[in-house]
Amino acid sequence: MKLQNSGKFIAAITGLFALGNAFAAPTVTRLNPPSALFTYADATPPYISRFLPAQRFDLQATIQADAGKTITSVVFKVNGSPVTAASGASAITSIGGDRFSATIRGYSNSTAGVKTLVVEATQSDSLVATGTGNFEIASITLNAGRKAKNIIWLIGDGTGIAHRTAARIVSKGASLGKSNDPLAIDTLPVTGIVVTHSLNSIVTDSAPGAHCYSTGNKANNGQEGVFPDDTNDKWDNPRIEHMGSYLARTQGKWLGIVTTADVEDATPAAFAVSTQDRGAGTGICDMYLDEAALNHNLHVLMGGGRKWFLPLDGSAGAGSGRVNSSTSSGGDYVVPSDVQAGWSVPAGSVDPNRNLIADFQTAGFYYAPDLAGLNAMTGSETKLLGLFNSGHMDVSYDKIAHRRNAATIAPGSLIATYPDQPLLEEMTDKALTVLSKNANGFVMMIEGASIDKQAHNMDTERWVHDAIEFDKAVAKCIAFQVANPDTLIIVTADHECAGIAISGGSTVTDAALQSTAVGSLKGIVGTYDNAKFPAYTIAGDGYPTTMDVDYRMIIGYAGNSDRYETWRSNPSYNVSPQARNTTTGYLVTGQQPGTGVQSAVHTASDIPLSAGGRGAAAFTGVFDNTDAFFKAMQAAIGGAK
Repeated sequence: MKLQNSGKFIAAITGLFALGNAFAAPTVTRLNPPSALFTYADATPPYISRFLPAQRFDLQATIQADAGKTITSVVFKVNGSPVTAASGASAITSIGGDRFSATIRGYSNSTAGVKTLVVEATQSDSLVATGTGNFEIASITLNAGRKAKNIIWLIGDGTGIAHRTAARIVSKGASLGKSNDPLAIDTLPVTGIVVTHSLNSIVTDSAPGAHCYSTGNKANNGQEGVFPDDTNDKWDNPRIEHMGSYLARTQGKWLGIVTTADVEDATPAAFAVSTQDRGAGTGICDMYLDEAALNHNLHVLMGGGRKWFLPLDGSAGAGSGRVNSSTSSGGDYVVPSDVQAGWSVPAGSVDPNRNLIADFQTAGFYYAPDLAGLNAMTGSETKLLGLFNSGHMDVSYDKIAHRRNAATIAPGSLIATYPDQPLLEEMTDKALTVLSKNANGFVMMIEGASIDKQAHNMDTERWVHDAIEFDKAVAKCIAFQVANPDTLIIVTADHECAGIAISGGSTVTDAALQSTAVGSLKGIVGTYDNAKFPAYTIAGDGYPTTMDVDYRMIIGYAGNSDRYETWRSNPSYNVSPQARNTTTGYLVTGQQPGTGVQSAVHTASDIPLSAGGRGAAAFTGVFDNTDAFFKAMQAAIGGAK
C-alpha cells in the first residue's frame, strides 16, 4: 500500500516520539553474558555465550536512567526465577551520564540447556527497564572412555598454515615433491580448522584469541577473562571462570603457563587473569600470585617480564616497570568489593614498591633467573617461577647465534644483559617435570610468542626460526604424552598474523643475491618450476646453520605495510620495516600504514589445529575457537569416546 500525504504522516510520528521522550522509561543498553537475543532480538543458535555446568560467570547490565533519576533496584531472572546473590556479591553502581551498572558476581548453573536471562531495573520514579538475553549451559557426555588427566595447549601465536609450512621447509627440507621429514606437529593424528573472530571484530587480537580457549567464550579485542562493560575501570568487568580455575576447583589440577613473551602479555594472561586492559602489566603480574596461585593452582609461570616483579624504588635492583596507578598504562589492580565477595579474591592494591619475586618465593616458588637457574633445580620443586628477560624474551634466532658464538649479539636485542635465556623446549621440559608431580593432573599453556611478533615485523628469518623452536616444544610434549597416555595435546594458534604466503624461491645464490642491484631484487623471485627445493643445513643443536642459503625460500605478506626487502636476514633485532634496508632493499608497498615493528597485522584467516592423545578425536572439521574449550573439557570431565 502506498502511503498518501507522507510528509504529514512523518511529522505526526515525529511528534509522537517527541511526546514519548518527555516520559521516556529507562533503558537497558547492555546485558551480559552477550547474546544475539539481546543485541538483535534473535533467539536462534548459535548461542554467543556458553558455559560448562557449574562454571562461574557474572551477570551484568548497563541501564540508562532518565535525567536526574537513579536506579534503585535490579533483579536478574534465569528462566523466570530470580537470581539470589551471595552476600556482598551484587552491586548497583553509578557510572556517569545517568547510567548505572548492575552486577551479580559468581553465578553458575548446573543444568544443561538454553537459559533465558531477564533483567528488570527499577528507577527512582518506579518506571522499570527490562532487557532479555540468553545463554547456554553445555551438555557434558559421560563416556566410557578414560578422562584426560593432563591438558596441554600449545599456542604458536600468529601461526597460520603457511608459518607451519615454512618451518617444515627450513628444518626438514623437501625434495622430489615430498617433505623429507615431518614436523613434530605433523605427527599428531588429528587435524581441524579453527575460526578465530573476536566478539567485536572478524579480526581478533591475542587477548580474546587465547581467552576463547581458556573460558569457552568470546571477548572484545584487548580484553581477557571478562565480558565488555561500559566503564573505564580495568578491573570491574564481568568475569568468566577460566579452565584452570574450574579444573583446580573441581578436580584439583595444577596450572602452568610458559611463554617466550613477557608473562603479562595477552596470551599467557588470558589463561589466568581478568581485565579489560591486556596492557595492565603491574596488576596482571600481581594477579598471577594473588588470585591464580590461590584459585587456579598456578604452579608454573615462566617467560619474560621481570620488570613487573621488581619494586619501583630500586630496592631489589634497577629496571622496574611497575606503575603507581590503577588507571594508567601498565597499571596495578584494585577490584571492587562485589568482585571480592563473588570470586573470593583479595582487593588488590596500588603497591609500586612490591617485590613480587620475593612474594612468589615466600609462597613456595623456586625462582630461576636464567637457564643456569633452571638447570640447578633438584627435581623436588613443586612450584616454579622463571623470569628470563625484562620484557619479551629474545628470539631463538639470536639466542642460538649467541650460544654458538658468545660475541654474536644482534643490535636491539637484550642478549648482552640476559645472555643465558632458555629456549622454549628447555622451559617446557622443566615445566612438565614440575607439573607431573600432581596426581590429579594439570593444565598447561605453552606459547611460542614471537612467531607473531616477528611476523608483525615482517622479519622472515626470525619468525621461521621461532616456529622451529615452537615445534621442538611440541616434540617435548609428544614424548611426555607417549609416557603419559592420559594427556591431551592441542597445538594451534590464537589467530593468523601477516597473511603469510610462500611464493617461491630465489633463483640465485646468496652471494649473487648480495650483489644484485636494488632495482633488480624483485626479479630474483622464482615461482613454479623456478622455485625448486631450497636446502637448509641443520646444525647439531637442531637449528639452521644459517638462514641465508643459496636459492632460499621466498616469503610474501598480505596483511602488510610498506617495507624494504632484501630477501636476506636482518642483522638488527626489532627494527621497523620502514627503517631497515632503506638503501639495500627495494620498496614493497602494503595495504595499511603500519608503525614501528607492528607493521604487518593479524588477519581473519582460519587457522590449523592439531591434536593427539586422550580425547583428540573430537578436534576434527571446521569449528569456532570457543568450541575447542568444550572439546577439551569434555575429555577432562566426561571422558573420551
